[in-house]
Amino acid sequence: MLDGVERGDPLDAASAALIGLGVSASLPALDSAATREQARRALAAGATAEQASETLMLVAGLGVHSLMEGARDLQAVLEERGEAESGPLDERRRVLWEEHVGSDPYWEHFEAQVPGFLEALLRQSPESFEAFFAICAVPWQMGKLSARTKELIALATDSMPAHCYLPGVRIHVAGALKTGAGRQAIEEAIEIGAAAPEPGGVA
Repeated sequence: MLDGVERGDPLDAASAALIGLGVSASLPALDSAATREQARRALAAGATAEQASETLMLVAGLGVHSLMEGARDLQAVLEERGEAESGPLDERRRVLWEEHVGSDPYWEHFEAQVPGFLEALLRQSPESFEAFFAICAVPWQMGKLSARTKELIALATDSMPAHCYLPGVRIHVAGALKTGAGRQAIEEAIEIGAAAPEPGGVA
């Protein structure tokens, strides 16, 4: 995905620390000491408390990966049992699909990385389908971090060895490129994710 991409600028200190904050605080690490240290670094480098908070809200969304993969697995089991809904969507589901997905090219790219998830979720639970879009939208609407920084934070957390969610890596590499990140910033974000602390748990 980075073939032919210009090297571009490295991460600035505040962005690197915010990415480190997201990685340390995310569920696959949940390392309190590392989170505090990255928060100190981010604030010392000029990041605001609002930006740090938005970072935490963004990485809290990693839970949707459980929904994305779990819904596809559940659909496979329902199909095995001959219990999967099929045929045209009913009116409620059709309206929800048009409202949230429609012909938006973002969701076309998303579908290519996580095929079948959106329709499976919609058929299984219209309520969960609506909630998925609401939850995902929150950190992208807060406006304290640039879209580029958010894409790099999401990329780093998806790159963590304890998470290793490659559909998300591909989605967020594409998003980072679209928002102007160069090869160096993307590679540095992945390296921060790769150096994530081992999951320590919370006592």
